[in-house]
Amino acid sequence: MFYELRQYKIQPGKMDEWVTLMEEEIIPLQVAKGMVIAGSFRGETDDTVYVWMRRFDSEAEREKLYRDVYGSEKWRNEIQPRVSELMDTSSVSVQRIVPTSRSVVR
Repeated sequence: MFYELRQYKIQPGKMDEWVTLMEEEIIPLQVAKGMVIAGSFRGETDDTVYVWMRRFDSEAEREKLYRDVYGSEKWRNEIQPRVSELMDTSSVSVQRIVPTSRSVVR
């Protein structure tokens, strides 16, 4: 099992719109396709920072879920165009992380 820790830079003044898109459309779509979203966070003092985590049981599962989500009509036609308007897509940071033996997140 591993997690993706994803950090995005949201366009100035667009955080509320971004969080609404994440919570009402992106996360529900991904969960409906089988992804496990472990957390969703916005910066406490920096209103351009958004961080979230997804859990995968294996690389094969991650690849399948990526295909299912990002290959869907809803993602390509409805969500992706809005993502590009709200986020600086060149600043995306993705780290694959594995919980340590004492981590409460497993």
